[in-house]
Amino acid sequence: MRYPKEHKQQTRQRIITTAGRRLKRDGIDGSGVATLMKDAGLTGGTFYAYFASKDDLVAMAVADQMRAQHENIVAQAAPGRAGLEQMIRWYFSTEQRDSIEDGCPNAALLDEIGRSTHPTRQAYTDGALVLIDGFAARLAPHDPRSARLKALGLLGMMAGTLQLSRALADRRLADGLLEQGIRNALAMLDAGQN
Repeated sequence: MRYPKEHKQQTRQRIITTAGRRLKRDGIDGSGVATLMKDAGLTGGTFYAYFASKDDLVAMAVADQMRAQHENIVAQAAPGRAGLEQMIRWYFSTEQRDSIEDGCPNAALLDEIGRSTHPTRQAYTDGALVLIDGFAARLAPHDPRSARLKALGLLGMMAGTLQLSRALADRRLADGLLEQGIRNALAMLDAGQN
């Protein structure tokens, strides 16, 4: 039975989406092709009908996760400082910390992306630039490029704080770190504003 052309694209997108969730939960190295395909309801043998290699899928999943984070969080936030504060408070929530596979790809995958292939690092870089440009547009609406490095620093601080909070076994300490993360990020927004 032949499927319409759209079926292959829909199946490919389903693989990318489910792979993104699995990669965030189990890591890039901890997610084999067979498992990634099983998550999408397919056999491992069909993998090469959709992707040239696991690295190809990883790069596409990273790009997809970064795009989704922008569309679902950054693009939906209010303009100006209110939007930044909204994103910061969402990011440092216990729900965001505790839902790794549905959460931020930055906090879940940065260490592995840094050791990945150039296409994966480029997919991440392209997605990160979209995120930080969304931050920068809220930091300096009349000259977003001037705020790009500050926005990049904000993203780095947020991802690192969330990673550390996820790693702590002491839940009270982890919750306190999230609260401190909010205070630190808001202070970073205010730095140099006078």
